[in-house]
Amino acid sequence: MSRIQRSVEGKTINLSRRSFLVATVATGALFGFSNTASALNAFSSAQRDTVESTGPIFEPTVWFGIDHNGIVSVNVPKAEMGQHIGTAIARILADELEADWNTVRIVGVDTDPKWGFMVTGGSTSVWATFPVFSRAGAAGRVALIEQGAKLLGAPVAACTARDGAVHAGTRSIGYGEIVRRGNLGRRFSADEMKALPIKPASSRTLIGKQTRALDVPHKTTGTAVYGIDVDIPGMVYGRPKLPPTRYGSKVISIDDSAARNVKGYLRSIALDDPSNTVPGWVMVLAESYYAALRATDLIKVTWQSGDTSTVSEKDLFDHAAALIADSSQGALLDTGGGDVDGGLKNARRTLEGEYTTTGVLHFQLEPVNAVAFEKDGVFEIHTGNQAQGFILPVLAKALRVPADRIVMRTYLIGGGFGRRLNGDYTVPAALATQKLGRPVKMVLTREDDTRLDSLRSPTLQRLRLGWNDDGKTTAMEHVAVAGWPSLTVFPGNLKKGTNGATYDPFSISGADHWYEVGALRVRAINNDLAQKSFRPGWLRAVAPGWTNWALESFMDEVAHVQRVDSVAFRLRHLTATSRNAGAAPNSVGGALRQANVIRRVAARAGWGRALPPDTGLGLASSFGQEREMPTWCACVAQVKVDRQTGLVTVQKLWMEIDAGSIIDPDGAMAQAQGGTLWGLSMALYEGTEFENGNVKDKNLDTYTPLRMADVPEMDIAFVESAEVPVGLGEPPTTVVAPAIGNAIFAAVGVRMRHLPIRSTAVKLALDQAREKKTG
Repeated sequence: MSRIQRSVEGKTINLSRRSFLVATVATGALFGFSNTASALNAFSSAQRDTVESTGPIFEPTVWFGIDHNGIVSVNVPKAEMGQHIGTAIARILADELEADWNTVRIVGVDTDPKWGFMVTGGSTSVWATFPVFSRAGAAGRVALIEQGAKLLGAPVAACTARDGAVHAGTRSIGYGEIVRRGNLGRRFSADEMKALPIKPASSRTLIGKQTRALDVPHKTTGTAVYGIDVDIPGMVYGRPKLPPTRYGSKVISIDDSAARNVKGYLRSIALDDPSNTVPGWVMVLAESYYAALRATDLIKVTWQSGDTSTVSEKDLFDHAAALIADSSQGALLDTGGGDVDGGLKNARRTLEGEYTTTGVLHFQLEPVNAVAFEKDGVFEIHTGNQAQGFILPVLAKALRVPADRIVMRTYLIGGGFGRRLNGDYTVPAALATQKLGRPVKMVLTREDDTRLDSLRSPTLQRLRLGWNDDGKTTAMEHVAVAGWPSLTVFPGNLKKGTNGATYDPFSISGADHWYEVGALRVRAINNDLAQKSFRPGWLRAVAPGWTNWALESFMDEVAHVQRVDSVAFRLRHLTATSRNAGAAPNSVGGALRQANVIRRVAARAGWGRALPPDTGLGLASSFGQEREMPTWCACVAQVKVDRQTGLVTVQKLWMEIDAGSIIDPDGAMAQAQGGTLWGLSMALYEGTEFENGNVKDKNLDTYTPLRMADVPEMDIAFVESAEVPVGLGEPPTTVVAPAIGNAIFAAVGVRMRHLPIRSTAVKLALDQAREKKTG
């Protein structure tokens, strides 16, 4: 293998091709690279052993540059965790730029104020970057046409751009030559950028077309660099000895006498954390990771335990029930007003339903990890992270230094799913390096990672709905109790309810639905006991994973009581009136688009057809996550239920998605398939309970996500649309569980109200229904 030598802080380092990519891309500043193009060249060609000089670069905005060879470097401020966001963003820009796709490269960037607030989550990346990168590409195209026309000696009006060149009749000049010869000093103001013409959808050449993905080859060849790959000269390894509770524990004493016999063991440090991110942690340091693992197992720590050390699943739900029964608790969302109490009181009939979900763990393939060191008064944090903007202020508080003395070097992420929106795992590495004075690499074991996980909170929900003599809905109430991710990790995201109380939108979104139900009241309540017992986190779709489970199950229940077909019942309530009419630019069409995906998926699944015994179809629909950025989804599940065992077999899933304009067809389908399967996994297989202040399941021997043998046939389709592109990574997860629950009812007549739906629970419900019928 070819090797490269570089001198850093007086030391000579041998770098393989793989580690060279770490140096050039993720730690460019450390190794002296000062411009994007240098790092880009190393990133885009794993075969290169040297970094070529780039010459002049045209950079009309901070978002991209073009070098003298015509190579287009697109700066991607979003985390890459398998969703191909770099390819999608580059495609948006290149389409407007009229670039040759073969010359486009993507560059992952490190923290810097010029990129703005950095966060990747909530399926917002394409939606948020589309207008920015479209106009950046348009700006480049305008400037290149102007200079190309000058070099060709042709009027600007007679010139066009396509395939990385400016054309005037039969003559053309490539972008690289324009960069070499032209005077490309033009910059665009914010107002000028907003006024730039953007292509109509009919003229797009890359968006929505099948093209080569830019970020796949290096992942398949093993040259991709993840946070866990980082190797810094002179670093030591750390593994935490975790306290008995997430919060409140204090270290009384550390006995490392047995660990001293481990070769390579250095010392153990009780971390002093002013940010209260990792209270009670002891960091065990060694010259090798193996030594750190062995030593941690041998070290004995005495803690003063936090007051949640005995909290159980029952405690969490009992507390939630008491909160939900107190009408003064929680925040009220702005849902258009109306007399809900009067509507329910005066209804001819009302129905009430209660739904629960247990906690869900992330179990991402790459356990959380971080490398930290201090150089010239600046702390460098090397890791994969989804929300640098969230964790930088926390790191500053923990280290007691200004935020401008911290730089986060961003790497590929081996699975995020919301776990790495919480960057808590960077804090112990940073505190350890500050204390030790040497670079520290901390990698959590799978069990440690699980105990530290920011799980999706267990939840309790109550729904009520009333209707009059002709079946028209008069009022509805939806109350949800959960731990709130933003409350601990990003308090700035909390919103104010109409009653003056604050709430986390990530704990209740989805309940503010697009159905017309007369007066609607949505109440969000924080489970403060859950908040003290663990760190609630974001997990693929967050609140709609539970709010839509309750909402769509409940809509089926009401339809059944009213003896109305559940598809017809939903369509009756998706009238797109008043606040549900939708608005430009993101929700044009409003509830009518949700009705459309329901009709389409029902038709594809053959809704209403005869099925074998104990087999049923169930449907659920949603707008994904945020009303401000709706992705309309509808799912039909076909299931077979074994009455003897309660085993539910999902035979097929149909999914219809309206996400506006689809940027990357392959990436979109991969996202939809992944989201659909995780929705299935959380419906039937995934879930952990709380016992003795911690999650019960620590590894995949007892926590059992969907296995390959249980993957059903899937039929996923997208609505062709020229509307604004919206989120896609998470919305499909929200409709699978209620579709399965509704299908179980259609198959065998029992209603499941808890996730995950275990076969034992189905068997119990069947037995109870049989006893009731015979008794």
